[in-house]
Amino acid sequence: MSKLSFMKKLIATSVLAASVVSFSNAAETKYVIATASTGGTYYPVGVGIATIASLKLAKDHKTTFSAITSAGSNENVDMLDKGEVNFAILQGLFGSMAWQGKAKYDGQPKKNLRSISMLWQNVEQFTIRNNFAKTGNINDLKNLYGERFSIGGRSSGSRVSAEIIMESLGIDYNKMDVQYLGYSPSSTALQDGKIDGMNTPSGPPTSAVTNAFASLGNDKIKVLDFSADDLKKINDNYPVWTPFNIKAGTYPGQTKDINTIAQPNLLVVTKDTPEEIVYLLTKTIYENLPFLNTVHKATKAMSLQKAIDGLPMPLHTGAAKYYKEQGIKIPANLIE
Repeated sequence: MSKLSFMKKLIATSVLAASVVSFSNAAETKYVIATASTGGTYYPVGVGIATIASLKLAKDHKTTFSAITSAGSNENVDMLDKGEVNFAILQGLFGSMAWQGKAKYDGQPKKNLRSISMLWQNVEQFTIRNNFAKTGNINDLKNLYGERFSIGGRSSGSRVSAEIIMESLGIDYNKMDVQYLGYSPSSTALQDGKIDGMNTPSGPPTSAVTNAFASLGNDKIKVLDFSADDLKKINDNYPVWTPFNIKAGTYPGQTKDINTIAQPNLLVVTKDTPEEIVYLLTKTIYENLPFLNTVHKATKAMSLQKAIDGLPMPLHTGAAKYYKEQGIKIPANLIE
């Protein structure tokens, strides 16, 4: 079954599960998980979590979940802040900024946010046309000055992380003809010759990158590498990234490993969300990892042992309750 067919089946299953419960029990409680654009990893994983949680919790706990698309981490924080959603997937960088009140949130820390779990690593994938990839290193982005480059949606975490990375390396994105497109539109625009590069941080394989390679071929586009020196310069500002190797064969025609960097993604929730709901969702996720592994390969990096690694804000009491039951030692900084 193709990935597209699987996603259609998964979404249909999620809708059907919610519909059946809706007709059978009007007293159910519904929760929404904010994700990102459809071409990345957040959306399919969010749909997967919502699907399995609804199937497991609807009957006995009268609770269902659904996942919605969004512009990414930036918009997700805004929706959480406004009470429009209770759950969201965020970049580790964005979660750290929001919690501490830095950068975009300077002086306005979002202290209503709580962590549930680290999910998988958000891998930086800057893809540009080969005629601009003179060295294959991230600094080749300077060759795009005056050219069209999709940095991500205007309100996305992808845009913010890209800007921080480029600023740290002395790459002036203001000299580019910046386009603000989601992952799928970016991939389509690259294939159609409307842009010369795109920024799609996600858990590989990322469908937007896969589609671009399948259409254009390895001789037309390249995902840029990062050096150890590049990583140090970036982490001097925000120390959330680590080296990441995208193995050869991950994308169509990819014959060599890609040496890039990655930051963690996390599932967050508002503090006032009931403890029992967060406990049940956390428990459901970790008791059904094999199901999530069929949704997206990125989730294969998830494990109970890594669940609290690198979280930038305290755990929700419901998540902490589950981890304590599983024998996970929780550091003081993650306890409310």
